[in-house]
Amino acid sequence: MKYKLLVIAAVATILFNCSDNKVANNSAGTDNSSKEKLAEKFGLTLFELENGIGPIKEKLILGPLDIEMASKGQNLFEEKCASCHKLDERFTGPAQRDVFERRTPEYIMNMILNPEEMIAKHPEVKKMLAIYMTSMTFQNVSQEQAREILEYFRKVDKEK
Repeated sequence: MKYKLLVIAAVATILFNCSDNKVANNSAGTDNSSKEKLAEKFGLTLFELENGIGPIKEKLILGPLDIEMASKGQNLFEEKCASCHKLDERFTGPAQRDVFERRTPEYIMNMILNPEEMIAKHPEVKKMLAIYMTSMTFQNVSQEQAREILEYFRKVDKEK
């Protein structure tokens, strides 16, 4: 198992380092033609490049914070996510507080709902795999549960 993870991490590192240097800057102000080229390079649409690959295929309308949904999301996070993620510190996976500063809501949900395909195809996830050396696993959550976790992240960000 360790050998498999090391091979995956090595391949991800090689792919990332050999890829266009614009991968690291894809959301930091590059123009649309650069983003289009990057998306094409990885076989993604522009939407998938910005928002991830998975069942969420259009922008979400979040509305006001739903406290009940956030409470359910907190329980789900503690049950399914907290063994690898903490809010304020790097652990097995990245810290989750302020995740909206780094990722779109659609990206977050697609990562929760479709981690295997995201790992296989998305340049940002490949970059994260090279850093954390651990693949995120699917936690058997529904789209509604993923939305509750997303709402919990929104609540946590508002509390700071």
